[in-house]
Amino acid sequence: MSAGQSEAAATDQQLAKFASGLRVKVAIVDNKPVNCPSGDGGCFQSELTLSMPRELAPDFARGDFKIFFSAMAPVAEVQGEGLRSRWLNGDLHVLEPVAGARFEAGKSYRYRLWTRGHFFSAYYVMPNMFLVSGKLAPRVIAATRPVIDPESGLERLPFVAPMQDEARLSTASADDATRWLTPERAFETYAARAQPPARPEFVILPTPSLVRRQPGPAIDLRQGIRLRLSNISQDAVAPALAAFTRSDRGPNLSVNVAPGKLAPEAYRIDASGGRIRIEAADAAGASYALRSLAQQAAFEGASLRPILIEDAPRFPFRGLHLDLARNFHSKAEVLKLIEQMGVYRLNRLHLHLSDDEGWRLQIRGLPELTEIGGYRCYEPTESRCLLPQLGSGSERDSPLNGYLTQPDYLDILRAAKQRSIEVIPEFDMPGHSRAAIRSMEARYRTLLAAGRKAEAERFRLVEPEDRTVYKSVQNYSDNTLNVCLESTYRFVEAVIEDVARLHAEAGTPLKTYHFGADETAGAWTDSPACRRVMASTGRTPTQLGAMFVERISNMVASKGMIAGGWSDGLGHVDPKLMPAAVQSNIWGDLFTKAPAEAHQHANRGWKAVISVPNTLYFDVPYAPDPLERGLDWPTRGTDTFRMFSFMPENLAANASVMTDIQNHPTKVADGDPLQPGRSIAGIQAQLWSETVRSDALVDYMLFPRLIATAERAWHRADWEPAYRAGGSYAFGDGQVDAAKLQSDWAGFQARLPAQLAQLRRAGIFYRIAPPGARISGGMLEANSEFPGAEMIEYRVRRGGWRTFTQPVRVSGPLELRTRSADGRRVSRTVEVEQR
Repeated sequence: MSAGQSEAAATDQQLAKFASGLRVKVAIVDNKPVNCPSGDGGCFQSELTLSMPRELAPDFARGDFKIFFSAMAPVAEVQGEGLRSRWLNGDLHVLEPVAGARFEAGKSYRYRLWTRGHFFSAYYVMPNMFLVSGKLAPRVIAATRPVIDPESGLERLPFVAPMQDEARLSTASADDATRWLTPERAFETYAARAQPPARPEFVILPTPSLVRRQPGPAIDLRQGIRLRLSNISQDAVAPALAAFTRSDRGPNLSVNVAPGKLAPEAYRIDASGGRIRIEAADAAGASYALRSLAQQAAFEGASLRPILIEDAPRFPFRGLHLDLARNFHSKAEVLKLIEQMGVYRLNRLHLHLSDDEGWRLQIRGLPELTEIGGYRCYEPTESRCLLPQLGSGSERDSPLNGYLTQPDYLDILRAAKQRSIEVIPEFDMPGHSRAAIRSMEARYRTLLAAGRKAEAERFRLVEPEDRTVYKSVQNYSDNTLNVCLESTYRFVEAVIEDVARLHAEAGTPLKTYHFGADETAGAWTDSPACRRVMASTGRTPTQLGAMFVERISNMVASKGMIAGGWSDGLGHVDPKLMPAAVQSNIWGDLFTKAPAEAHQHANRGWKAVISVPNTLYFDVPYAPDPLERGLDWPTRGTDTFRMFSFMPENLAANASVMTDIQNHPTKVADGDPLQPGRSIAGIQAQLWSETVRSDALVDYMLFPRLIATAERAWHRADWEPAYRAGGSYAFGDGQVDAAKLQSDWAGFQARLPAQLAQLRRAGIFYRIAPPGARISGGMLEANSEFPGAEMIEYRVRRGGWRTFTQPVRVSGPLELRTRSADGRRVSRTVEVEQR
């Protein structure tokens, strides 16, 4: 109906029609505006266009609606007719009509927004804006829902305008030397890297310590193998054995586990004389040997030439961190990743199971944690869900919501155990705890209403009289546990004990309990309970977080486990008040804090796990490009080569081969040396999920660069300079042998086609990079990130796709894409013009 037809109150049907007919367009205008409304770190300018449907109910014409949206940086100012913006909590904002606002059917309204920070990717925009009007059921605006591109399979946001003005959009400051990776620049980058040989001698990744051919005829595996196991059960290596057919007609494959003869997780393969003999230190080593053998046998077409392989890991800790809290990811996805961890010899799965946006594991006796904290929807009292965040929309049944049941978690633990993977659960505290706080407040209200006051207060995480005003890094004003309440510690202990029970039930005892401890906001300063604690202990407000870390760490240690935390939260404690065994994930900036922090924590005798965001955060873009997804606060791009080039045991040396976040060469000195006898425990790749909204995107952001992580975690390259206490490194200083690095990269690339084929068979939606390309003198030249692993296609004026095999004369607008070797998937399309 039109605005003047009826004065009746709007109906659910009319709101649904409004949500389906409202058109939305978002355009990023400028990352360097000169008129920022606030001077605290700059801003960017964007434009929001709302086009009203042709029919508009009278209530909506009079402004009886609100538009809720997510913006990860706070919107500072909105200019435009009839609407103002208000920040609510976290990234949730609302556009609400001003007094006297009127909206006309069919008319477009344009708003200019100034938002703090910068905006380098079209995928920063959060989808699923939604409408609220009175007591009507909220509705997601259809135009803002993400869609899946039918050709590439990638998520797209059709309501976001292309970002094309590199001068205004690629950087936020004049001294930033970052440039978009255009096809022309990608061509130069790929061409400058060493090219792989046409056919490698072996394809095993990660690289074994020794691989040597032996004389004699090939071993025919086409009839399968006759398996002989010594000192190990078949169940202990079952996932690795799945690659082999069993037969009485095949050659003998013997697996002998001899503890003490080899280093932990080490193995030896002797394939010669018509049989294959495997020796291993333990079940892990036996599994890794079988995985390596399967990779090589598949490459050689089941006719295995005699080969000797000797291998052992570089680090005891080789990890993958997966964030299920921000956006939920399924048990099936976790199980799929566990299998790939087994293939690539990663042995620690760090599951981030709680944060401000969600609690993702059932805890016995505390059902509210998942029944409420496992969901986001629009319900202002948060009695049945958390408020929407990260573009989750208003609907409780969104695929971004959910949790692992206890049977789900048991399945994950058992699958990990079969692959010699330790699962490290993390429940982030005392900051990043809004999901827990709101869930326990709902529990409190329910029990109090039932007259069960003592039970209601048993696990309450906030103090009603606390008047502290604070804001977390992610802009929450209510996300920090009160560390001065005994109920907080009862809650933490209840969680630890129930998770430990699940691990025991799965036959894999809980060894490491991670409680985050990072990014704690300035809470507690006006808490009566904390004033009493400070009076009795002499602690200051800033020392209360350390008190929590020390107490929880010792609680964990008392239960026979190792406490884990992020390095910033552990950096403020008194080491004398901590247990001897601690895991610290080092996530400081690689070019400033990380080298000293890693060494300080290792020098305390702690298990220092390198987790630096500049290379090991995989929620970042692969390249600086407005169509690459991911947050870029630590780096504008981490591709597979950058990860391959990383030197985890000599952090300062990375300055020799990497530029900083603004693409500047830098110098890093080892100012706090590692003490003799101390070492780095290992490395861990992190995938945070703020912008990762599907299981497919988990695959895409992890692979193939996770294979390079496995390479650096397992194998120390001969181009890595040995650690030198007090050393200093600068970009291009020659202290890293560039020729050896390039040669090693060429060998790694040569083995990738076989690995990508394995990923395809496993159903992994890995990233396919668009090609590099240029037109010179009317001739098209093109190359790919991984030569030999992919095909390049091009088309002129949107005609039919053709396969690129050699330089070809072209004219007019040109598009290119990369196609997987099996022909089933393509990259996003890029455009090239003649210069």
